[in-house]
Amino acid sequence: MAPPAPFRERQELMDADRLSRTLSRMAHEILERHPDIRGTVLVGVRTRGVPLARRLAARMKEASGFEPPVGALDITLYRDDLTTVGPQPVLKGTDIPTSIDGRTVVLVDDVLFTGRTVRAALDELIDFGRPARIELAVLVDRGHRELPIHADYAGRTLTTTREETVQVRLKEEDGDDRVLLLERTPGPAPRTRAAAPGKARSPARARKRTPPRARRPRR
Repeated sequence: MAPPAPFRERQELMDADRLSRTLSRMAHEILERHPDIRGTVLVGVRTRGVPLARRLAARMKEASGFEPPVGALDITLYRDDLTTVGPQPVLKGTDIPTSIDGRTVVLVDDVLFTGRTVRAALDELIDFGRPARIELAVLVDRGHRELPIHADYAGRTLTTTREETVQVRLKEEDGDDRVLLLERTPGPAPRTRAAAPGKARSPARARKRTPPRARRPRR
């Protein structure tokens, strides 16, 4: 599948094998910080945060024998740019399968950028209860924060420019597992107007002016 216009692929950050190893490492980091995993809930931010949260929960079950519940957040109506989304935004629904009161909630998303998506997720999550603690797990942290938000667990941290973007592809949504760094393609060169046939003008020749002759006085 080709990158979305106007971007082109610059570098593959993760292939399927590396993505799998990264998620396993992140799952173990969560378990190390929370040995009693029964008090933890994973909540994925739609769209790709949800399958990532489910994969993390499955790996945590393999390591601890207990699979934490997984929820899904649709932050569309909590975005601070909702007026620019469109008159009828598409909603995929929020599903929190258990109470979050007094529990540790790990928000899961694919890419951390400005922090505005996480801010919207926090606003919605608080409407469902009062968790003891909220943490953030992201597959890629690409910088350029506009809000005081940081990731507690990051699969990879890298420095990007504003002309670049990170594309996370997952089997559940895209058919394959890859993480790509994309760069914006340069725009077309400005067109120059060609002179019409027969209208071309040669550059004007500079005329050499001779000073006027001095008149002889009459006798």
